[in-house]
Amino acid sequence: MSTELQAAISRLNHIILGKQPQLKLAMSCLLARGHLLLEDLPGMGKTTLSHALAGVLGLDYNRVQFTSDLLPADVLGVSVFEREPGSEQGRFRFHPGPVFCQLLLADEINRATPKAQSALLEAMEERQVTVEGETRPLPEPFFVIATQNPVHQSGTFPLPESQLDRFLMRISLGYPDEKSERALFEGRDHRQLANEVEQVLSAGTLQQLQQQVSDVKASGSVLDYLQRIIAYTRYDGGYQYGLSPRGGLALLRAAKAWAVLHGRQHLLPEDIQAVLAAVVDHRLAEAADGSAGRVSQQILNKVPVLL
Repeated sequence: MSTELQAAISRLNHIILGKQPQLKLAMSCLLARGHLLLEDLPGMGKTTLSHALAGVLGLDYNRVQFTSDLLPADVLGVSVFEREPGSEQGRFRFHPGPVFCQLLLADEINRATPKAQSALLEAMEERQVTVEGETRPLPEPFFVIATQNPVHQSGTFPLPESQLDRFLMRISLGYPDEKSERALFEGRDHRQLANEVEQVLSAGTLQQLQQQVSDVKASGSVLDYLQRIIAYTRYDGGYQYGLSPRGGLALLRAAKAWAVLHGRQHLLPEDIQAVLAAVVDHRLAEAADGSAGRVSQQILNKVPVLL
């Protein structure tokens, strides 16, 4: 792992206590130029994590609270007719919405209606937005971190499969262990620590690391293992449908990012296994009749490595 990445993970560990595996997955997701879905109960540190990531990476940060009355224009922006001073003349001027930033936190995304949720689809996939017929590019790098409350809670609108597929990874923080929670009680407010976190990576360094992800080499035997996993989900696992080609590419890209995070420029089966649950489970939740948590474990048990 590079010195900068080690320092970034270390600083995040001081804010989100006892969650290093999840922090490494989140960092891998960003290195892979993906988008991250954080699903958990309220109050588990999801918003704190996203704010801390923005601070560590030195990224321009905006937060949008998704509610049932949120409109697409509240996210993307709107054109307003403005008169010139002292004249009846005027023109429409575009006022960019909060999506025009490098890291956008879509907080409680599943509390907004599907129409508001869909405002992010083009931004997440194309890294641009089209408003009133004009396409505008988004800043680079551009990441969306969305938080989601459990779908059984009241006032939620489940994300459709097409939008879930736009998220490279879905992770949950879960309850802290006893030691970490005691440190949380005895220490400073961790939301304040997130506001004060020291920047470790520049946007330029981050983009260089992202390029390293693209350059990671995958041997034929490792790609064979990846294809056996994909084939298992489509034909042998008993699911209603399997991983799409985009899902397979997402798994490969996430595994390469995990390799870079651990200081390697070649892919190992262990890299695929490390990110499998975060990349695959939310894509196959409905296909497995809602038992998404067992999908990745079943794959690991059934698909041999055979190197």
